[in-house]
This record gives sequence, structure tokens and C-alpha cells, in this order.
Amino acid sequence: MNNLTTQIKTTKELSSSELLAILKARVDVFVVEQNCPYPEIDDKDIDAIHVILTEGEQLVAYARIIPHDDGTHLSFGRVLVVKEFRNQQLGHQLVAKTIETIHELYPHQTIKISAQNYIKKFYASFGFVATSDVYLEDDIPHLDMELTN
Repeated sequence: MNNLTTQIKTTKELSSSELLAILKARVDVFVVEQNCPYPEIDDKDIDAIHVILTEGEQLVAYARIIPHDDGTHLSFGRVLVVKEFRNQQLGHQLVAKTIETIHELYPHQTIKISAQNYIKKFYASFGFVATSDVYLEDDIPHLDMELTN
């Protein structure tokens, strides 16, 4: 990963080819790989901030920053690393950059996420603390987690 580039863009700033690459990757991971048929594209994408890691023109990893459902905090989700780029610590790099971006744009803001339960320790390594019991979201075990700044 010598030529890795990070881009932070609003939905309106994305080119059509960037948007299509993101949506394809999200469907590949969250619908196909996880065998979870649900509406992957939602209204939150309209005002999302996209954190994009690329190598050349190739999308490598992605997350989106959105308002939390409670309306008073920020959240991020749709965290993915494209299959052929996994096991290279890119998820750590992506989440670190996502948290850094939130802190730059919204200082002193608590971040609330809905994390898949199997990666709870991954998010805990960034300082996130579980704030709920495990629950099913789209038939996948999740839990709420918070990172206070």
C-alpha cells in the first residue's frame, strides 16, 4: 500500500464514478457477503461525509460520517475494506482517520455507533465503550458504543 490516498468528501463532491464505486463496494460487503438483503442506500447518504481510502483509482476502504439517530451526536458506519485489501490493517487506518475527521469538523463531540458485536474489541481499541446489550439489527448481532472526546 505505497500509494494510498485519503479523501474526505460530501456526497455532492463525489464524482459519479466515485459514488458508484462506493455503492458497489457497500452492496458487495453488506448485502452479498453478509447475506443481508436490506435497503443499503438510504436518506442518510444525502448529507453524509465520506472517508475514502484509494490506491490509484481503486477504492480500498470506506466509511461514512452521519448524524446519530438521536440528533445530538455524530456517528459513522458502513465501515468496509474491499475484500482483496483485507488483513493489511487498513480498517484501523480508516477508523482512525474517520475519528480524526469527526474531531476536526466537530470538536468535543461524542461519537455514537452501532457496531457489529463480533468487532466490539476492534472499536474498544479506539476507546469506544459499549452502552447497550447486544441486539439484532438486520439479523446481525450489534451493540451501541460511544467514544467521548
